[in-house]
Amino acid sequence: MLGEFEIIARYFAPLAEGTPGALGLGDDAAVLSPPAGEDLVFTTDTIVSGVHFLSDDPPDQVARKLLRVNLSDLAAMGARPLGYLLSFTLPATVDEAWIEGFAQGLASDQDTYAVGLLGGDTTSTPGPTTLSLTAVGRVPAGRALRRGGAKLGDIVFVSGTIGDSALGLEILQGRRTVEMESDRERLVDRYRLPRPRMALGRELLERGLASAAIDVSDGLAADLGHICASSGVGAEIDAVDVPLSAAVQRLVESDAGCLVTALTGGDDYELMFTVPERLAGEVGKLAVELDLPLTRIGVLAGAGGVIVRGADGEAMELGPGGWTHF
Repeated sequence: MLGEFEIIARYFAPLAEGTPGALGLGDDAAVLSPPAGEDLVFTTDTIVSGVHFLSDDPPDQVARKLLRVNLSDLAAMGARPLGYLLSFTLPATVDEAWIEGFAQGLASDQDTYAVGLLGGDTTSTPGPTTLSLTAVGRVPAGRALRRGGAKLGDIVFVSGTIGDSALGLEILQGRRTVEMESDRERLVDRYRLPRPRMALGRELLERGLASAAIDVSDGLAADLGHICASSGVGAEIDAVDVPLSAAVQRLVESDAGCLVTALTGGDDYELMFTVPERLAGEVGKLAVELDLPLTRIGVLAGAGGVIVRGADGEAMELGPGGWTHF
């Protein structure tokens, strides 16, 4: 294994090339100047081996997931990425090949999302691999999308499909099997590689469509609950309207419990947002422009909490639901 500074020079300094403020990773900190008329947006996520990713997950995909879950937070605020800080804590069992693959994954997504490394930290641990990333973005001053702006009567929309990631994790853990290999590949891929909806977040902000927004990381029902709690409203959604991929639909047909998993399981990293009813028609136009499904799933109603109605119109019992560490 190379030493700390050799690792930085070989694998991570190239990731900072051309990133404003990184200073070639040669100083104690990065320096950023907010663009005129804009606010900086910061978000941090930490992922731990055995908790957020599996020990045998490919290192390039671990890196890309770490970066993408942070970019998804920026997307939910309508922000454009400026750069990111990375801290990784590795046990002695991690070899140089793993680090190389990890750096290659970051390099690939830096090109995809036009973002670069600003700096970070490296250290060792006797415990599991622990990786932390802080992403920095920018938005027009005072206009960042928030969770707390929703109003009664607003329509609830969600992008993409829901439940793929949670069921993909169950497959990797050996807790669920699927008949079609193509379904297995899709669900596992959605777990390992989120698709942060950067363009959607920016358009929602720039067009003034969304009254509130959040990325679906804790689970659809739980994250809608976060919007409701911040906005002081309730919500009613229809489970039959929640968009499911064909792979998830097939699982639900054979096991109705998969629908509850889809609604509560988390790690979808789609955007859920609320729109005043008078603007709801504009969402369909945006979906066509972005070539991205944007589905109406419910409405904000009542004083608090989230009601999910099943096909029979009755409220579903979802249990505690939603991801929580404690």
